[in-house]
Amino acid sequence: MNTTTKINRARRRAWLPAACIGAALALAGLNATAQAWPAKPVKIVVSYPPGGTVDAVARVLAPRLSARLGQGVLIDTRAGAGGVIGGDVVAKSTADGYTLLLDASNHSQNPALRSKMPFDTLRDLAPVSLLVRVPNVLVANPATPFSSVKDLVVQAKAKPEHINYASSGNGSAQHLAAELFSAMAGVRMTHVAYKGGGPALTDVMAGQVPVFFGSLASSLPYIESGKLRAIAVTGKARAPVLPQIPTVAESPGLAGYEVYEWNGVFAPAGTPAPVIDRLSKELAAVVREPEVRARLEAMGAEVIGSTPAELDTFRRSEIAKWTQVAKSNKIELD
Repeated sequence: MNTTTKINRARRRAWLPAACIGAALALAGLNATAQAWPAKPVKIVVSYPPGGTVDAVARVLAPRLSARLGQGVLIDTRAGAGGVIGGDVVAKSTADGYTLLLDASNHSQNPALRSKMPFDTLRDLAPVSLLVRVPNVLVANPATPFSSVKDLVVQAKAKPEHINYASSGNGSAQHLAAELFSAMAGVRMTHVAYKGGGPALTDVMAGQVPVFFGSLASSLPYIESGKLRAIAVTGKARAPVLPQIPTVAESPGLAGYEVYEWNGVFAPAGTPAPVIDRLSKELAAVVREPEVRARLEAMGAEVIGSTPAELDTFRRSEIAKWTQVAKSNKIELD
């Protein structure tokens, strides 16, 4: 063995303990981060206006998450641009676990529709947990002649672009649900965009716009009170809270039609993994609490509570799906 080999082996023997110590210190640092967090209130940015599904889920979630974390959980509404404004706020926030995003289907639809965004969805926002999935429901003002999908299709074919439909904004889940419906049914309707599901619901009930593919969660109270007429739900199966209402897919020519809204929590990219893991476990536990589950299911939601990895896989598949829909129907927002 020459002198050089002996020196290299000696260096390796000296390096290995140092590397082990370094790894141990890094792990200890991560554990300390997880144990120290949260040391102050946590803010959840809701990127849609009050009155919609995301706002409703946030208000069910916040007090129970606060109890589990031992810190206040504050709701910060940053509505506008189909969720882009709120997403941008969180994407550019400090990655310390104190600013989170409660987002909806637009999270996966905006990348499919917008070539110019102030942040990169996959790069800048880390998945935490997919909370719930909710079908849309096609609703109409009770004064309209629409009692079935067939009624709407017949009228829309007789008068192309004459029938207006509301949405919670350009590129929103409701917008895409209606565009996919129109494409599959072979009709043309006119889009009326609002700044959120709440304002859209208000104008449909007031008779300003006749129909809306609203979230089942936010539409259900008005359906039950008679202020809205439910025509069809957009899920694969009928909704347990509205078993008498058919799915869109049950109508002739619309087999395979299936659209859901969903709500998930995200953090700025770079948030420590132990913090994200704890958040994911606490959020999953919250939505599965019997009282919380009952309230969410009463709104028509399917409770999930996923891991970060499961949410990442889900959002990537949704981006691919809506990219195809946008291209096929030539829907762009830029």
